[in-house]
Amino acid sequence: MEHKRIADRTRWVALAIAGVVIACLAWGISGALAASQSPSPAASASGKLTLRLGWSRYPDTFNPFTMYDASAYEVVAENYDLLVGFDPHTLGHPQGLDKATGLAYEWSQSSDQLSWTFKLRQNVKWQDGVPFTAKDVVFTYEYCLKNRMGLYIDYLNFVKDVVAVDDYTVRFDLTQPKANILGMWVPILPEHIWSKIPGTVAEGNYTPKPPLIGTGAFKTVAWHDQDFVKMEANPDYWRGRPAVDELLWITYQNTSSMTEDLIAGKLQFAWDIPEADFPRVANTPGLKAWAPETIGFDELCMNCYNSPDSQGNPVLRDVKFRQALNWAVDKNAIATIAYGGFGEPADTIINRGYYHDPDWHLTPPAAETYGFDLNKAKQLLDAAGYKDTNGDGIREDHQGKPIKLRLWGRTSSQTSDRSGRKIAGWFKQIGLQIDYSLMTNNQITKYVNTTTNSQGRYAPDYDMFLWGWGGDVDPNFILSVFLTKAIGLNNWSDSCFSNKEYDQDFIKQQGQTDPLQRKATIDRMQQILYEQSPYIVLVYPKDSSGYETTWGPWIEAPEGKGPVAFNTYPDSYLFLHPLSAGETTKSNTTMLIIVVIVVAALIVLGVVVWLIVRRGKRREVVG
Repeated sequence: MEHKRIADRTRWVALAIAGVVIACLAWGISGALAASQSPSPAASASGKLTLRLGWSRYPDTFNPFTMYDASAYEVVAENYDLLVGFDPHTLGHPQGLDKATGLAYEWSQSSDQLSWTFKLRQNVKWQDGVPFTAKDVVFTYEYCLKNRMGLYIDYLNFVKDVVAVDDYTVRFDLTQPKANILGMWVPILPEHIWSKIPGTVAEGNYTPKPPLIGTGAFKTVAWHDQDFVKMEANPDYWRGRPAVDELLWITYQNTSSMTEDLIAGKLQFAWDIPEADFPRVANTPGLKAWAPETIGFDELCMNCYNSPDSQGNPVLRDVKFRQALNWAVDKNAIATIAYGGFGEPADTIINRGYYHDPDWHLTPPAAETYGFDLNKAKQLLDAAGYKDTNGDGIREDHQGKPIKLRLWGRTSSQTSDRSGRKIAGWFKQIGLQIDYSLMTNNQITKYVNTTTNSQGRYAPDYDMFLWGWGGDVDPNFILSVFLTKAIGLNNWSDSCFSNKEYDQDFIKQQGQTDPLQRKATIDRMQQILYEQSPYIVLVYPKDSSGYETTWGPWIEAPEGKGPVAFNTYPDSYLFLHPLSAGETTKSNTTMLIIVVIVVAALIVLGVVVWLIVRRGKRREVVG
């Protein structure tokens, strides 16, 4: 009887252990299925293979001469090619028919550096079937030069002539050597379409109708206001037909809804997902959460326009006032709290550690670095004559008026709102009256570009707002934003900053072909901006994005730390496709690990059951 109880207890132990192992097997099998059957509705209703991408910022325009928002740049970058392309892995400019990523595959300069010759690809067609030739390149650059197109003109300093040597050779004649000639981000446009549009119209409120015709990998065929942008694959693309039939950019007013659609498999990529949703994406089988470094920064912009026409508060024209405000902003707190760690505290307008050979970033000297010190901010305001003379807690300007400043965050950005609330609180603590509110991107742009009703003169109507800028592989573009000539209606300077030394250095750095000499000039320009503070540069943000690992290859630009999409490089979109079982991805690796666990569990189960059954039988025999 005693031996029978031992045998029964042994069987119960065996059953319990088997139950545990079976549970492990169930987990492993379900995990394997989740990894291998992650929902990915690639086919559209028409049967086309569609890459669905989510964003929260609908393009401000589809006009390549007036675009402002990052999403518009993304569309243009896929629709049109550059003369000289970039290697997304290194951000360099490879040459050769099989390596170059732009319409020019080979280039050389004269011994005096005053002439550059570019060899163009043959058998390239515009998306409407018209052949591409050197005349299109000449037209694009002459159109920008003759019409002084504000978006591109500062790339073209020192360009005297652009000449078609033959149908597939272009020569640039320069007035002096030009450091950034390979980094001119100017999309090449078809002469047979854009020659019919006057430059004054193109740089006005002109909006082209779909389809947009370029030589790029995708053609923009449809868009609906604040809803979607649809792009079709170019079957005759000179780098080969894209793997997908179409791109569909879907706009989300609520980014949490975008996260839900990504997790549900309704999107293959989502850009600007909320920081709070990042762990959910990271823990979802078949998805990767990715927070890459980007070229750009987020800032507090101040109205520095030194003109009677300005409708901003005059105190912001005083550099001493702006310097005092720097001491009232805790950038570490903004990076940690407002950005949830998806950003690093910033100082100058060029990213820290992003560029190499040379690194264009300037770290300000320790003795000149702004910190967070509310008492020091108060002392500097007192010293500059902005005191609270009546004891009501609000400082007065030099005319004795209480200082009231408008501060705007952006409705499209949760980090902007959180930053704005923190900054408003700190500014109130140093004795300023702050009217904080949220505006749409278009509303802010409208106030920045305001004119007087009577004579139509430029009259920007704002005090401070929160925004962000992206940059190029070459620092020339972001430096151009602060030029005096960039002030005015529809021009780039949203701070209306003006400094003669800065303007002179901008021209100087474009002509310095020695990188170290050019860096010294660019460092001095950054130092001027840091000291004069038309911006308080807050954070170098990281993109909070997620994508399906059942698709690939996702190409980081630059390799190891850059975005896989929404990066103005066509390579990811060109080669992306749903991966087959034989293609290695992180999700497939995960599935393999799970399968190994399942097999191991089966072996363990078999061994355990065999040993226990043997032990039970031996005890029964002894009895």
